[in-house]
This record gives sequence, C-alpha cells and structure tokens, in this order.
Amino acid sequence: MKNLRVLQLGKFYPIRGGVEKVAYELMMGLSERQVHCDMLCAACEGESRTLPVNDFARLICCRTWLKACATMISPAMIFALRKRCRQYDIIHVHHPDPMACLALFLSGYKGRVILHWHSDIQKQKLLLKFYQPLQQWLLRRADRIVGTTPVYLAESPFLKRVQNKTICLPIGVEAVQPVPERVLALKERYPGKKIVFSLGRLVAYKGYCFLVEAARYLGDDYVVLIGGTGALKENLLHQIDELGLTGKVTLLGRVSDEDLPTYYGACDVFCLSSVQKTEAFGIVQIEAMSCGKPVVATNIPQSGVSWVNAHGVSGINVTPGDAKELAQAIEMLVEDDATYRKYAVGAGQRYRDLFTKERMIEKCLNIYENEK
Repeated sequence: MKNLRVLQLGKFYPIRGGVEKVAYELMMGLSERQVHCDMLCAACEGESRTLPVNDFARLICCRTWLKACATMISPAMIFALRKRCRQYDIIHVHHPDPMACLALFLSGYKGRVILHWHSDIQKQKLLLKFYQPLQQWLLRRADRIVGTTPVYLAESPFLKRVQNKTICLPIGVEAVQPVPERVLALKERYPGKKIVFSLGRLVAYKGYCFLVEAARYLGDDYVVLIGGTGALKENLLHQIDELGLTGKVTLLGRVSDEDLPTYYGACDVFCLSSVQKTEAFGIVQIEAMSCGKPVVATNIPQSGVSWVNAHGVSGINVTPGDAKELAQAIEMLVEDDATYRKYAVGAGQRYRDLFTKERMIEKCLNIYENEK
C-alpha cells in the first residue's frame, strides 16, 4: 500500500466545516502511514499555491474566483487536476462539491474513483437542477461510494440505484484532550452550574432557537453555552433578551482550537439541536464523546445524527424542534449521578468502538485495497 498514490479532491482550505475536515484528516492519516496522499481543493483566499505537509503529502490550493450557491468557483482546480491526475492510482472525491465533480469530469482521468457521499444537496435546489446530470455521471463513474453512516447510505434518494457500490466509513477524530487546569478555571466562572455546551454555525438548520427556548425549562442551576458564528447571531441575541435568559444562555462567538478542548472538558452535557437533514453526521458529537460527555441530539429523518448518538447508550435523541424535550433529556442525563455515569461511560466507549481517527484510516485503507 505504500506505493499507492491517492488524491483527496474537494472543498476548500482553511478548514471551516466537516467535509473538508474529513478530507484533510484522511490526507494526514494516510501520509503518516507513508501512503502518498495529496489534497486538491479551492483556496478560501489568495492565489494558487502548493503547501508541502510532510514527505508523503501536499496541500494543493487553487485560486477561487467567487463563492456562489455555497460552492467555491475555482477554474484553476480544473487545470490543476488535468495536469496532475495521472500521478494518482485513486482519486477520492468528496461530495457535495460541484466544482470538484466538474474538475474530475474534465480531467480525463481513467483510474479508480472513490466517491465520499457526505450528504445530499439540500438547500441549493436551483444548483441541483443544473448539477443533476453531472451528479448522475459521478455516481456511475465511482468504483465505490462511501457514506458516513449506514442510515444516510440507505435513506438518500440519490443512492437508491447504486446500493451495490456503497460502504459505510464512519468519520473518526483524534480524542480531544482537555487540560485539567483550564477546565477547572472555566468551571469556576460558572460556580454551582451544570454546563450545557453546543458548537456550530449560527444558521437555521442547527436549531439553536430551540436550544435557547429549552433553557426556559431548565432550572437556574443550568447554563447553556453556544460556540460559533453565523447569520442568526442577532436573532438569537434578541431571543435570549426577550425570554429573559441573559446570563443563562451565552453566545460565545468563535471558539479557538486552543480553547475548544476546555469547553468539551468543562461541560456536563453536549447538545446538538439540529433540525434538518443538512446535519448529516455531527462531528461535534464524537468530539464530545471522546471526552466521555453524554450527548443530547435529535431524530432527524434520513440523517445519521441519531445513529452517531446511540439512544440509551451514549445519550438521548429527541424530536427535532421540540424545546421542552431537549430540556427534559438534558435533565434526565444529569439529575441522577448513576444515570450520568452510565451515559458518560457509554459515550466514551462508543467513541472508542467506532469513531477514532485510527479506525477511520484503517477502514479507508481496506476500501482502497479492495478496489485494486
């Protein structure tokens, strides 16, 4: 396998979301095992450039013209892939990314293709109308279609006719490592409080308005901390003020990579309040689980979120958009010490069983090996 040359194709850099994070982690994990693995993507800003990562990996960033319909428009990706594609035994393309798909279509590449189906295109209906023929080509072209959960693979309407090519590859992450002194310092800022933590972009599908409302049903010994930035910040601040929850619910803004482990370590419960299938997996859930934190998430139809958070094992899943259920689930997890310990142990074990980075890399290598 060390003679194998792989290209992770798609999305952008620097990392801002789950899809590009998975592509980057695959590049890093494979190259650390001395498998040649590059990543070609659009640059969020600046000119095209190639960044050496280590002896076995390069990050190839292509200049972007503009962002339209949630897609980086980067013609430079087309030329970069045409120039390099014959260097690789496998191109591992990450979907949804119409730019990456177009680049592959125009590249003339004849080798093996792994299609990583992170999610369906949900919001961009107009884009999907024009992209559909290219998406169908990509589904036919792929030698193997990888999904992050068995639920999403089985339920996606776009994958119904290609079930024979699908295989599940759960996302894996390195365990979050909180520093005990920093955790203690953060807890001291909220003395006597049970901390509910959530993290994500402040956009509609994340359902933060329901998490804010849920705080109304929690006792005064709870505090809800929401990390992230986004278009709904002002709406949520207004809601917090209107409901008289100032001090009980706090929008943290962007949480730095340095500070993030502290919030995971300090919280009692992690909450993923998402309400739409756009939330296909929820990497933040497994980051919390790696710290042994129980999770409250939602039963989004056709999404893999509730599979990641196994109900009754690593946490509790509730009806999407039901603030009172969110609050009741949070209380159910933390009000009884024995119950809390059960779920905390279950969360940590589920992470170790399914969602470590090492397990993801190992299974990915097995998929590559079987496609020889």
